[in-house]
Amino acid sequence: MKKVTLIATATMGLEALVAREVRSLGYEDVQVENGKVTFTADVSAIPRANLWLRTADRIKLQVGQFKACSFDELFEKTKALPWADLIPVHGEFPVIGKSVKSKLFSVSDCQAIVKKAVVESMKTRYKRGWFDENGPFYRIEVALHKDVATLSIDTSGTGLHKRGYRYLHNEAPLKETLAAAMIMLTTWKPELPLVDPFCGSGTIPIEAAMIGQNIAPGFNREFVSEDWHWIGKKTWDAARQEVEDVANYDQPLDILGSDIDHRSVELSKGNAMEAGFSDLISFKQMQIKDFTHSREYGVMIGNPPYGERLMERPEVEQMYKDMGNVCNRLETWSIYMLTSHEGFETLFGKQASKKRKLYNGNLKVDYYQFFGPRPPKS
Repeated sequence: MKKVTLIATATMGLEALVAREVRSLGYEDVQVENGKVTFTADVSAIPRANLWLRTADRIKLQVGQFKACSFDELFEKTKALPWADLIPVHGEFPVIGKSVKSKLFSVSDCQAIVKKAVVESMKTRYKRGWFDENGPFYRIEVALHKDVATLSIDTSGTGLHKRGYRYLHNEAPLKETLAAAMIMLTTWKPELPLVDPFCGSGTIPIEAAMIGQNIAPGFNREFVSEDWHWIGKKTWDAARQEVEDVANYDQPLDILGSDIDHRSVELSKGNAMEAGFSDLISFKQMQIKDFTHSREYGVMIGNPPYGERLMERPEVEQMYKDMGNVCNRLETWSIYMLTSHEGFETLFGKQASKKRKLYNGNLKVDYYQFFGPRPPKS
């Protein structure tokens, strides 16, 4: 099978996790940069990366990369790339773009030039002067960074955080990719209980259930590259069969999501049902200060309110204090909380074992990690 270069895009702060996931799929040639992980693999990596990567935003196929300081250079070098090998005669190929610290800073001009160059390249191969663009979808991106142009085609379609289970969400939903990352940055193992006391629309408990049973996050959705002739149905079928073969549906799990708001609890139940986990995850309405658990070792992961709005701040700060009191009693548990509130440790009453800078949307947040003792080996 021919080799391709793929780019897994990532939210700032999650690149190392995405790289770890790419390597765990068996791909060796991995390069990590800001906001992306590039790797070389055969074509079967396109379905596999789309189906399996929990923390990546999307998978792009790199068509070419070159220096471009003038529009002529951008046009000629784009035209020289093998577009007709990838895009069929009736393919639809819109162009999007971005430019950072580059001489060619007009994104709309760069997009227009790339579009024209791709059309010229395809005219030569297909011996025709016009393309209807009414077939499979190939969204091209021209990304300029310090005068280096990277031309790619998006293989995912909708972003990978859209797993297909969350039809309903509350006003500030946690992205599924970030929820998965929060779980993967903990010491949680499927044999331990996992609790999210601020479950919102149930994203952390549902992502945990998928991780716990080794279910691919993309099992329940479609991808734009399923229609691409040069990947082929066989390759996609094989990747989907692998997803089915390695899932561990018999793995018992002890996952609880709770929330002070009964609407959130109902929302979470609906989403868990959509994902096929209604019998695996428990949800209940509860305040954090009332939380107790019968098992000695466990993991608590949460994305509590941050108190960004001034009127909410006193309430949120009291809740952090309540959380600290509850977690004091859970001395053998590991606690992981994501918040932008800089006074979190003081209010919680304990210094984190480790703090990690992440982004929730455009908001800079800290992931506070309080490690409990390791459970004894059973």
